[in-house]
Amino acid sequence: MKVFFSVGEPSGDLHGANLVRALGRTGGVECVGYGGPRMAAAGCALHADLTETAVMWFRGAFANLSRFRSLYRRADAIFRCDRPDAVVLIDYPGFNWWIARAAKRHGIPVFYYGAPQLWAWGAWRVAKMRRLVDHVLCKLPFEADWYAKRGCRAAFVGHPYFDELAERTLDAPFLAAMRRDSKPIVTILPGSRTLEVQNNLAWFVRAAERLRQDVPEVRFVVASFNARQAELATRIAAESSVPFEIHAGRTPELIELADACWACSGSVSLELLYHEKPSAILYWVPRLQYWLVRTFLIRVPYVTLVNLLACEDPFAEGLRPYDPRDPSSASVPFPEYPTCEDKSAELAEHARAWLLDPAARDRTVAMLRALKTRFARPGASSVAAEMIHRLAGESARRRAAA
Repeated sequence: MKVFFSVGEPSGDLHGANLVRALGRTGGVECVGYGGPRMAAAGCALHADLTETAVMWFRGAFANLSRFRSLYRRADAIFRCDRPDAVVLIDYPGFNWWIARAAKRHGIPVFYYGAPQLWAWGAWRVAKMRRLVDHVLCKLPFEADWYAKRGCRAAFVGHPYFDELAERTLDAPFLAAMRRDSKPIVTILPGSRTLEVQNNLAWFVRAAERLRQDVPEVRFVVASFNARQAELATRIAAESSVPFEIHAGRTPELIELADACWACSGSVSLELLYHEKPSAILYWVPRLQYWLVRTFLIRVPYVTLVNLLACEDPFAEGLRPYDPRDPSSASVPFPEYPTCEDKSAELAEHARAWLLDPAARDRTVAMLRALKTRFARPGASSVAAEMIHRLAGESARRRAAA
């Protein structure tokens, strides 16, 4: 059996690598396609590294249009001349819709693993999902019901991030060296995309300046996704009088070391949940973009996955966005600020409470521990691999018998 992957995000590369390994354990599966270095290391024969073209918003997509066209034509030729048994898409919907169209045109079953969050924004695109995707493999428990009610064949398999976290080994010498200084640590996670770092890190720096006035002994460490982003973080942090320790490729260790965290919204919130780290979430965007998203796109009260998991029904009427002045927000695990404004004072206040008030920190940790027990379970990659292997095999047998 041959499975073609199309994966364009660093986080998707991680989940794709685990799925490639899980498919390998089912036996007789060849994995090929578009992905990233982690998938290649796991045994996927890459036709191109699509993660090099990870983009955000329309301007980034337009700038890479010729590359996307070339990759699309190449995939279409592969589907025509060297037909795989299944196509697996992970995230990256702008480009992956085109890959899905090509696969369907050639009669190849399409699996969307880690489907785009249409329930949160862009719900009108569910018709496209229904038309182009044969099986939606959902990461979050409420997603499968949402898709099924709208006519999609969907199943909850679990979140693959927890597979990675369960198997991860931390760098013990690095941890020991960092712990020689016993001062409290606030870990800053400004995002895996360069634009996220550009948009968010300056506000984290401002929050650090505020916090240091109340907790002068605190250390600030920045977890950069790669060396290039570490250089960018160094330039941004250099404008402040507060010292920052900036490390590339050390995100797991820096989360483990943290007494509190500030993070850009994304799948890293699941890692913060797994490690039970009190965290405040920021996602800063320009004012026009914020207005467009809030007015036309967002249809759930929270942007943070962990906060949505904590809801009995994230689509229930009456749920309001996080507001520190609202008593009901005390049940929100991670204070979050999707914003176009300066929220550095709020970020500093959350960290100050966790560092100086043990009872406040214990309450947050207890909330995270209960949520982790319910949802942070490994096994998604194996469940998804079994479904892909079984359903693609059934499709191949039906085609052979026709």
